[in-house]
Amino acid sequence: MSQKRPIKGVILDIDGTLIESNEAHARSWVDAMEEAGHHVAFEKVAPMIGMGGDKVLPESLNIAKDSPEGERISKRRKEIFKQKYLQTVKALPGAADLLRHMHDKGLKLVIATSSDPDDLKNLLQLIGPHIEDLFENATTSRDAPQSKPDPDVVHVAIERIKLSPQELIMTGDTAYDIEAANQASVPTIAFRSGGWSDQDLKGAVAIYDGPADLLQHYDESPLAQGL
Repeated sequence: MSQKRPIKGVILDIDGTLIESNEAHARSWVDAMEEAGHHVAFEKVAPMIGMGGDKVLPESLNIAKDSPEGERISKRRKEIFKQKYLQTVKALPGAADLLRHMHDKGLKLVIATSSDPDDLKNLLQLIGPHIEDLFENATTSRDAPQSKPDPDVVHVAIERIKLSPQELIMTGDTAYDIEAANQASVPTIAFRSGGWSDQDLKGAVAIYDGPADLLQHYDESPLAQGL
């Protein structure tokens, strides 16, 4: 039997993985589109969360994010999220403890998110004080030409954490995370906390309810056992 290879680093999604924010992001998009004169149902936008605005706007309105209207809607979405919905967002149970545990075990941590840097800063503060100090680096929508499910943001995270794909695992809550990681040759641990079914997450090497569940079963997980 071949020996399992140890995991040395973790690439982490944020929204739906560490923060219960997917619904807030979806409602921010819906509100911003409505203000711009476009009625799009929440049920249509919600499954798109996990992708960046470069995907959400073309998918929902057939508008490019870098078009004048796309830029206006994107800017307004960010304002609405911060003013109206950020106060409703909270860290998922066990998020801070899981991050500290992985860090204490010597794993390098890097963020790979389709969110923009401003959103990321606000969200990290919700997890706990000084939580950003646990991360080696972060990759956001500003660092990658294409958002998930394209692998760009994962490729940049790999470069910044200075480990090979074979030494890494990604944690995420959507099929977009899994697809992006797979294209970068990185296996994924998936969380059900984003509302996706096990069937949707079937490309993951392991599935847990969320951060607290993974922490509870950490010693038997791929993070401790290797792959």
